[in-house]
Amino acid sequence: MSPDYIAEFISYLGAERGLSPHTLLAYERDLNSLKKYAENLWPPNLDTIMHFLSSQQLSGKRSSSVVRALVAIKVFMRYLFREKYIREDVSSFLDAPRVQQLIPSILSHQELEKLLQAPDLSTEEGICDRAIFELLYGTGIRISELCGLTIYDVGDDYIKVCGKGSKERLVPIPKAVLESVDKYLIEVRERYDSKDLRALFLNSKGKPIDRTLVWKRIQAYAKRLGIEKRISPHTFRHTYASHLLDAGADVRIIQELLGHAHISSTNRYTHVSTDQLRETFRAFHPRW
Repeated sequence: MSPDYIAEFISYLGAERGLSPHTLLAYERDLNSLKKYAENLWPPNLDTIMHFLSSQQLSGKRSSSVVRALVAIKVFMRYLFREKYIREDVSSFLDAPRVQQLIPSILSHQELEKLLQAPDLSTEEGICDRAIFELLYGTGIRISELCGLTIYDVGDDYIKVCGKGSKERLVPIPKAVLESVDKYLIEVRERYDSKDLRALFLNSKGKPIDRTLVWKRIQAYAKRLGIEKRISPHTFRHTYASHLLDAGADVRIIQELLGHAHISSTNRYTHVSTDQLRETFRAFHPRW
């Protein structure tokens, strides 16, 4: 049985650092949120931590709350390294940056196209991967929403998504995405047909996929393609929103498509587009 790292850490802080009960409770809450997000990737690696912090920011959390979580995680990871629970001290990579910098890199159109074309469509795994990648980028849904899709949620023009707080929404599905999903349904999913098995995407054992499996598949493709950016299933969602903004889509329409309860969550993507505009200006304007 693995140690209860969080309980040990909180006990250490209380005994050795003398932190207040209020601070200890806040640290424990932040770390338990990270553990829930990381699922079986525990203790977490750097990628998982960065994606967690990004998800906290983009969910509308106050900047102060995200920074507090960042501090708690940094001290926690340093403690795990010192106690030899982990082999690498990743705390040095967590020097409190501006919260905006926690947003993962957006995939360029070229990188995105490489990822979409990478799966081998002569294999069942490749057909499934292509459908998942197309759906993540083509609709901007969360990985939890994708894993929760059933075979009855895919229509000719829309998919029905159950988002946070069990709120349902309809998201338009592009024709190219629908074609990839249909190919998967006909050539792969159909052989697992069962009245009791409703999940849309299944693993090689015929069980519903989970986000960890999708994360590992994306990482494998990115490594093979030489994409050095830190990417995860959520990166497709960031890219979807950013590309829509770059193309001139209204931010409130994007809010509805993403299922954001508050416009502030969607407005954060405008910072990404602004940064891209600045970099483009610096790269091509003759005065730079």
